[in-house]
Amino acid sequence: MTAPLQDSDGPDDAIGGPKRVTVIGAGIAGLVTAYELERLGHHVQILEGSDEIGGRIRTHRFSGAGEPGPFAEMGAMRIPAGHRLTMHYIAELGLQNQVREFRTLFSDDAAYLPSSAGYLRVREAHDTLVDEFATGLPSARYRQDTLLFGAWLDASIRAIAPRQFYDGLHSDIGVELLNLVDDIDLTPYRCGTARNRIDLHALFADHPRVRASCPPRLERFLDDVLDETSSSIVRLKDGMDELPRRLASRIRGKISLGQEVTGIDVHDDTVTLTVRQGLRTVTRTCDYVVCTIPFTVLRTLRLTGFDQDKLDIVHETKYWPATKIAFHCREPFWEKDGISGGASFTGGHVRQTYYPPAEGDPALGAVLLASYTIGPDAEALARMDEAERDALVTKELSVMHPELRRPGMVLAVAGRDWGARRWSRGAATVRWGQEAALREAERRECARPQKGLFFAGEHCSSKPAWIEGAIESAIDAAHEIEWYEPRASRVFAASRLSRSERSA
Repeated sequence: MTAPLQDSDGPDDAIGGPKRVTVIGAGIAGLVTAYELERLGHHVQILEGSDEIGGRIRTHRFSGAGEPGPFAEMGAMRIPAGHRLTMHYIAELGLQNQVREFRTLFSDDAAYLPSSAGYLRVREAHDTLVDEFATGLPSARYRQDTLLFGAWLDASIRAIAPRQFYDGLHSDIGVELLNLVDDIDLTPYRCGTARNRIDLHALFADHPRVRASCPPRLERFLDDVLDETSSSIVRLKDGMDELPRRLASRIRGKISLGQEVTGIDVHDDTVTLTVRQGLRTVTRTCDYVVCTIPFTVLRTLRLTGFDQDKLDIVHETKYWPATKIAFHCREPFWEKDGISGGASFTGGHVRQTYYPPAEGDPALGAVLLASYTIGPDAEALARMDEAERDALVTKELSVMHPELRRPGMVLAVAGRDWGARRWSRGAATVRWGQEAALREAERRECARPQKGLFFAGEHCSSKPAWIEGAIESAIDAAHEIEWYEPRASRVFAASRLSRSERSA
């Protein structure tokens, strides 16, 4: 099981002596890899192509009247409390006092969701949701609580999944699942101020056979549904970028920004990197390298010395884009509408709208995460220019929040399209719809080293798309380098069957 490594007493305690390791990428995976390797006594340097650390953690701070204003999380914004590695690092880096509740979809009864009748408050939506859900069922009659379960499960999937993906999942809440739930007393699972919702987390936890009865495609998506609607999610009060900043401050080796790796050449005993430094290009010969950049970026580099299976997984791993658009507002107008936090499922092009807590100086305004989209929904926004995109989001969101039309309400707009950003070319690896065995096989292939070249990042982990996955993979890579013996690696590589040979 992956666990943070134990500190060594110094360089001489590193197995086989201290190694010199170059890490590509200063996101969480790269920073944790460097941190763990230094604890073991190895010498580490980090090369980062962009001009900032943190990778897909990006906290945007608006300015207000010459002072730092409120901030928006344009990248990773939440941590499930059960992600023990991430919580371990938060404690290790002295950030425990920064941990606050993250309120998410449907956590505020005054938030909104769409229906055929228009936008409804969460607290008032149950009757309409049940009626709309029931119309799609065969004639079999179910108890009202069973229909309430199906309606809220369907609403949760619709809020989280991209529209095209939801179309395939909607029909998976079928007769077999409902028949099983119909035999369960759901009274203990009613929740909300009016007890007109179902606590899906508690129900699935108490009745694993209910989850086991879900069609495979739905069962594999449930983790995301339960994680994203959980009441046990946290954030960092002063911004998620506190995590990479604290990590970077603990690393002794040099972190070089603006060092774009454009080529990787793997040899038996060394790895040669081609690095663009401004207007000039240099080569670096490295003993060991850990590549933590997304495969969407890696596949654009000149790669030599890789075996064919590795090249295949680099080029075939699927990522989905994500787009976030944040409004710096004059005031948290949603509070006057009774919304104290959490998120609305807005639908349309906007998809999800979050209400971060207004904890700073009221004179500096407040932030509304106006739109959060993934997959094809994000691509639709990305095809527009900024002015067109911002106007569309404002127009659609104003139906739910007409206050946005007031002159001077929106002071500034910030956007981040992770699919178009050259340092990411996507937001996260997506393995929805895959069988468990295939998911694990792809993960292992993503993480498999090429002689002295190792790999880390959420795409190499069992928790893709989460900070937890980046940390898990970084610790695994540090373990592998600590125990790496070049001769043994060459013997293993010579005896390993290719994917085509294994399938013959």
